[in-house]
Amino acid sequence: MATNNLTMTLTDADQCSMQVTGGGFLCAAESDGNGMLHSTGLSVRLASRFGSLASPTAGLAPGLIQANLIVLPSAYASDFRNLCARNPVPCPLLAESSAPGRFDSFKSYIPGVPDNELFFASDDGGPLVDIRTDIPRYNIYHSGKLLESGCTDTLAYWDRDKSVAFLIGCSFSFETALAEAGLKPRHIERGLNVPMYRTNIPLCPAGVFQGSTYVVSMRPYKKKDVEKVRNITRAFGMTHGEPIDWGWDAVSRLGIKDLDIVDWGHGPVTADGRHFGKAMEDRGRIDSAVKDDNNEEVPVFWGCGVTPQEAILRAGDRIAGPVIGHMPGHMLLLDVRDEKTRYQI
Repeated sequence: MATNNLTMTLTDADQCSMQVTGGGFLCAAESDGNGMLHSTGLSVRLASRFGSLASPTAGLAPGLIQANLIVLPSAYASDFRNLCARNPVPCPLLAESSAPGRFDSFKSYIPGVPDNELFFASDDGGPLVDIRTDIPRYNIYHSGKLLESGCTDTLAYWDRDKSVAFLIGCSFSFETALAEAGLKPRHIERGLNVPMYRTNIPLCPAGVFQGSTYVVSMRPYKKKDVEKVRNITRAFGMTHGEPIDWGWDAVSRLGIKDLDIVDWGHGPVTADGRHFGKAMEDRGRIDSAVKDDNNEEVPVFWGCGVTPQEAILRAGDRIAGPVIGHMPGHMLLLDVRDEKTRYQI
């Protein structure tokens, strides 16, 4: 991506200051003591825009909404909108381009959040958001195949007349609430991407989107904490809500063959860094009482916003032209607090 001479300094209430100087990104961010980086949605977007951030976004800008991305030719926008409406758990729709070709303006679907509050403006009058550049890494699909993975911008693939971007809720958005409750997700503790898996749960079809299945993310928790985890995340209905399944029996119910072999992200680990599935399997063989141990860690699964990318793959050549998605784990940061997606329950 071409660099720019822009120099900008931003300071927010979390005392995160950032300087972007074309080729560099400096963030004097403060930790909350639990390793969560305080920054703004705008600072993360600008770091991505100017090429200084190309890593997963879990733990960045805690308390702000993170979003998955799908960009389709406008001919398929209605089908995709219907897919999200029919499958709200893995595909909760937060926003879409205000018109075909608009990469910097969005229509909000978040109750109580008007369009102009999705993204804060930059001091220089630059775009609030440029969906073509403001995610750390992207995937490009064509005819049901992954054409390019990990690119840092999508300028070559954006159609100024036809591209429509959709923002889908992400479970990273409720991780701040988990961390505040003393239930910080393992992948944030270890500096990893969240484990993600294909499942056997069918999606309700819509138009060109036929024959696809859920994708799930997984976070290990102790048995005794699962109910608390469910209660916390249940409120975040627009960012996947509570888990769809949990426990060792859930692995086979979801059609996952090996928990240590992920389809996206990093393989899950124990607190001491061992392969999670193998360690628990070995422990179970040694100690038959493990099934009754409330301190045992079990896998907990949520619907995942990578599900639409799986639907794109399954649609194959029913979609003509390129489709843009985020690289799993590399999200778009909004300037909307996660409370806006929290239901009163």
